Amino acid sequence: MKRSLLVIICCLLATNCFCWGFYAHKKINYYAVFLLPPEMMVLYKPNIDFLEEHAVDPDKRRYAVADEGPKHYIDIDHYGTYPYPNLPRKWKDVVDKFGEDSVREYGIVPWHIQTMLYRLTDAFKEKNFARIMRNSAEIGHYIADSHVPLHANSNHNGQYTNQKGIHGFWESRVPELLADSKFDFFIGKAQYIDRPGEYTWARVLESALASDSVLRFERELTKQFGADQKYSFETRNGVVIRQYSSTFTNAFNNKLDGMVERRMRLSIASIASFWYTAWVNAGQPDLKGLANQKLTEADLKEFEKLNNSWKSTDKMIGRQEE
Repeated sequence: MKRSLLVIICCLLATNCFCWGFYAHKKINYYAVFLLPPEMMVLYKPNIDFLEEHAVDPDKRRYAVADEGPKHYIDIDHYGTYPYPNLPRKWKDVVDKFGEDSVREYGIVPWHIQTMLYRLTDAFKEKNFARIMRNSAEIGHYIADSHVPLHANSNHNGQYTNQKGIHGFWESRVPELLADSKFDFFIGKAQYIDRPGEYTWARVLESALASDSVLRFERELTKQFGADQKYSFETRNGVVIRQYSSTFTNAFNNKLDGMVERRMRLSIASIASFWYTAWVNAGQPDLKGLANQKLTEADLKEFEKLNNSWKSTDKMIGRQEE
């Protein structure tokens, strides 16, 4: 069975499905391009396929690189209760207080986004086509992850409350079923972010606050639906799979009052705004000369190596989102 089909099946089964899922991450990066000003669109629009396709590279890396996993989440409830006043927001302060190993154990997504912003800004300063594209695609992934409620809760897949599978349900099944037909992704324009750190923490705190609703509403709906109504068997690419039913998925989305769409929309706006902020902070370099550049042979081999590593194993390194 091909790896791509395995990914689809895993996501639909809501097991071993991580972050937004491949489908949603690609959608989010794709639509973020259309929020950019013309001076950036001249580079980003011709390369929109790259930004879409490589939105999932950080997830592929979770199968190959041991320290990749913590960059995608933060178990913020480990640090107390909302709004977590005892958790320092700056990297140096949190490491001094808790130790770097401990901080990494419980996730570092808000700090890693700042690292990615610096990398993208430097890439713009250098007018380095490959680095701009790679860092744009990947910062989009981590920003989107920070908008996911269950990426800010240690009960990230309902493993402590007999709700195993809810991770992929919220992040993959709902978007795959409803995004194309019901969600609206054409929104505003990218905005300059004066305080990227504060902005990131605001989104993480929103995610943490929403995580309780995600878990609670799924429990409430499960009591109303029998197992034969909650799940269904559907054929995908010639394979019959068991997944959350369309009826249960729509009921969950309605009970959340469109939360998944709102978080996807905000992810799109946030990503475009971080791209724009990095470009402004780099001095707004002229990007027209980069529009027709191509990846080097070395760049292509690096992406091929990542894909081969991902295809060679079905086991994620570190914490399993299942």
